[in-house]
Amino acid sequence: MSSPSSAPAPQQRARSFASLRHPAYRVYLAGNALAMMADSIEHVISYWIAFQEFHSPALGGFAMVSHWLPFLLLSTSVGVLADRFDPRRLVQIGMGLFMLCSLGWAVLFFTGSLQMWHAAVLLLIHGCAGVFWTAPSMVLIHDIVGPTELPSAVRLMATCRYLGLLAGPVVGAGILLAFGPAYGLMLNTLIYVPLILWLWRAPYGPRFRPKDTGPAPVRLRGFADIAATIRAVAGQRTIVSMILLSGCASLIVANGYQPQMPEFAHDLGHGDPGIAYSALLAADAAGALSAGLLLETRGFHPHPRTAYICALLWCCAITGFALSTSYMLAVMLLFCAGFLELSFNSMAQSLVQLDAPAAIRGRVIGLYGMAAFGLRAFSGVTIGIVGSMIGIHWSLSLSALLLLSILVSLFIFVPPRSFRSAE
Repeated sequence: MSSPSSAPAPQQRARSFASLRHPAYRVYLAGNALAMMADSIEHVISYWIAFQEFHSPALGGFAMVSHWLPFLLLSTSVGVLADRFDPRRLVQIGMGLFMLCSLGWAVLFFTGSLQMWHAAVLLLIHGCAGVFWTAPSMVLIHDIVGPTELPSAVRLMATCRYLGLLAGPVVGAGILLAFGPAYGLMLNTLIYVPLILWLWRAPYGPRFRPKDTGPAPVRLRGFADIAATIRAVAGQRTIVSMILLSGCASLIVANGYQPQMPEFAHDLGHGDPGIAYSALLAADAAGALSAGLLLETRGFHPHPRTAYICALLWCCAITGFALSTSYMLAVMLLFCAGFLELSFNSMAQSLVQLDAPAAIRGRVIGLYGMAAFGLRAFSGVTIGIVGSMIGIHWSLSLSALLLLSILVSLFIFVPPRSFRSAE
């Protein structure tokens, strides 16, 4: 029998941009959009100065690992905290850590004392800040909009992430030129303040929930929490299948091809590699933005089968891009890849949140975050390291085809018609 939270009532008509009908969500979305832009601005300035200072490919690789590894190790534990404590305060901790990173970079740039180990520590703190932001933020979104309009809220939040990725480099470059790296990053800390202040008195969190959501977890148990959460959701096929879907995509492909984009642009031989590189990244982000807007306009409700189909098509688009010798075709395929990636990821996340038991929602979201984000720390192995041996075109295409075969197997092994949400 279908869960009440798995889908809207049949007689309900889907509404476009449904979550924006909540004034509180509009404010929360705007605050998160600013925070995402500030995060991107920090990357633009700090990565540029660190590259000028050290010219270290190893530091660039460490930046990717340090960004995603905390998600792998800490997501479920932070989800447990979100079940037990106020998620507003956990998001504020995340924002505070982001501000600490910006201030740390600013002081080191201002004093001219930046060393390699300083950069490594700040990158690790930045990764931990993302963990404190992600799972508690998703729990809080559920509190703000409720289950019916959750898919809309998740899509819009994902869309704002891509807006931040697009706006951050432009604003960051302007700040860097106008104020310099030190003062620019000091200014960047102020962008996080509106969200922190709004969360201070926002009427959401445990004190404002119904009292029948079950007992909260007593204490953190580290990796034991991961095993306990897996056992708790093992019988819920929608949750399991969506976590497997996102986890496999993160482990094998994810965004591991983006650091290789300059080489793809060069190999495609279309004009200046810098311009070609920017256009390829913009195509991927533009596809994701288009997906968010189109799905919101249609008021689309997520479905497990549709999520799998979008993921399978995403693998095909990535394979086509990797093997393409035409620049225009590559741009179009990346646009399609961005569209499909946002589609299946937002559907998977929504379905996991909708079916998660209220008492352990934070832990389940944390487990999803561990798979969907934490496993990205290893996607560079299948694409980058293997690519150094056989070429990035073959490594990316073979990785995408491997993922395609795994997802087809999962699709057959757990038929979509047997999913609880599809009944």
